[in-house]
Amino acid sequence: MQTESNFLSTNGGKAAGSVPVVNDELADFSTDHRMLLLSAMALAIGAIGSVVAYVLIWLIAAITNLAFYHRFSAAPTVPQCHHLGLWVVLVPVAGALVVGFMARFGSEKIRGHGIPEALGAILLGRSRIQLKVAILKPLSAAISIGTGGPFGAEGPIIMTGGAFGSMFAQQFHLSAAERKTLLVAGAAAGMAAVFATPVAAVLLAVELLLFEWKPRSFIPVAVASIVASVLRVPLLGAGPIFPVTAHAPLSGTELALAAGLGVLAGFGSSLLTMLVYACEDLFQKLPLHWMWWPAIGAMFIGVGGLVEPRVLGVGYDTIDDLLRGELVGAVVVGLLVAKALVWSIALGSGTSGGVLAPLLIMGGALGSFAGSFIPVGDPGLWALIGMAAMMGGTMRSPVTAMVFAVELTRDFNLLPALLIGSVAALGVTVLLMRRSILTEKLARRGYHITREYSIDPFELARVREVMDSDVPTVPAAMKLSELSDLIAQGDPDLSRRQGTLIVDEQDRLVGIITRGDIVRSLRQNRAAQMTVAEAGSTDLAVGFPDEPLHAALTKMLNRGIGRLPVVQRNDPTHVVGYLGRAALLSARMRLHEEENVRQRG
Repeated sequence: MQTESNFLSTNGGKAAGSVPVVNDELADFSTDHRMLLLSAMALAIGAIGSVVAYVLIWLIAAITNLAFYHRFSAAPTVPQCHHLGLWVVLVPVAGALVVGFMARFGSEKIRGHGIPEALGAILLGRSRIQLKVAILKPLSAAISIGTGGPFGAEGPIIMTGGAFGSMFAQQFHLSAAERKTLLVAGAAAGMAAVFATPVAAVLLAVELLLFEWKPRSFIPVAVASIVASVLRVPLLGAGPIFPVTAHAPLSGTELALAAGLGVLAGFGSSLLTMLVYACEDLFQKLPLHWMWWPAIGAMFIGVGGLVEPRVLGVGYDTIDDLLRGELVGAVVVGLLVAKALVWSIALGSGTSGGVLAPLLIMGGALGSFAGSFIPVGDPGLWALIGMAAMMGGTMRSPVTAMVFAVELTRDFNLLPALLIGSVAALGVTVLLMRRSILTEKLARRGYHITREYSIDPFELARVREVMDSDVPTVPAAMKLSELSDLIAQGDPDLSRRQGTLIVDEQDRLVGIITRGDIVRSLRQNRAAQMTVAEAGSTDLAVGFPDEPLHAALTKMLNRGIGRLPVVQRNDPTHVVGYLGRAALLSARMRLHEEENVRQRG
């Protein structure tokens, strides 16, 4: 028979009659001291991320110089000033062939723009990434971009930084959730080092990679991002990388125009996403191994480079020109169309490269073109708003896009306009497109993720709100055969539950007996002699009325059971309720009703 001391382990060690105290299960956060350990590890990961970013930028510059100017140098340069003539078409093809061979014989995971691959590693691979991916991903991206690929460096650095963070984490005894934190810390560190945008890097991690907002993950990611941004200064120079003269605060009319530009960018974002995956579908139909697809896509890059040289390479100089208002009129129309086509085809071919810088170019070109019809503001103003809107709508990360645009330029006066533009674009894309450009790839592999983060209803509801307060009990001395007969006869109190609570002469809880216990005991042919206390279980896990349903559910899962007696905290033998699976489902049903049942207040 269960004694009172047996219940104390589930009641925090409190004896009956003691004064109730606040239980840790009711704390605002579940973070413990291991957050400090992860933050200490994040210091090292931030340093690693900054070095990886430096190596990637160095490789891109070195390969660009070698491919377009035939010189051994890592000095910053752009491919559009080459003097190769028609031979420029072969440069991207040569780079794509190398990338195709690296993916075929090295690792297929280096294909793509990096962020979906990072998402896949987090959600499907328990945050484990191999060493060869960490080495081949930045090398393949540098070759692709350095030979004229119209991509950005952010996707590869997110994947590469995440890979090094994951490998660092794998050297220690950590849980999958802790490895995820350090993987994302590496990704954020890489982005912060490349773009000098530590705040936007943390927000991107929260909006896109962590799938949670908890101190145990948020703080280590922030630590890594800050360390990387500090170390960026001696390695790559201080930010911002696209400084502009600050604009004056915008009027209400200009903010309304920013919303209109955001809506336009939202339609453009949806069109770009559909175009990328339409190209991918076309490549899937080719009777060739996917290893050769990047080379075919690179032929279009080369031709596009002949028509509009600005489509080649990462395009940071083009972004700078757009923000300064130096590209206007028909030039930005040609840039927008050429970049969209070339980038979509190349990305659909499965080569290695990122999406962020191209989105900034296309959004900036759209904003600059729209600005030519807007009587207020300058082209650079509308280009920046277009960049944030295109990024926020396409990646569906509006807060990241807003802060990213500000950190790139330090134009803080445009914060309201950037928020309006990016949110307007998001509103259009979530209504038009079921998935974003980042999650569509995972969906095509048979996996679904949701980007809507909300409080778990099991965390919000308390046990007392859903428990059954009318609890039938049976005395410990009752014969098992008697209880079996009552259930077989359809006793309304006993037959509707899988478990029945057992009490002693003073109505104190001593155990629980389930249908399974009854069946097992009947098979032993000793039911006539056995009592319910002998057939049932006295090693109890119990719940409390004031604890979250999540805590009670965790107890059930840990013990492999489907029901809990609910008792008073200051008297663990006094039964106040019964919690079963049906009660747990009622909490989920309440959330469903709040979302779907419409009525007057």
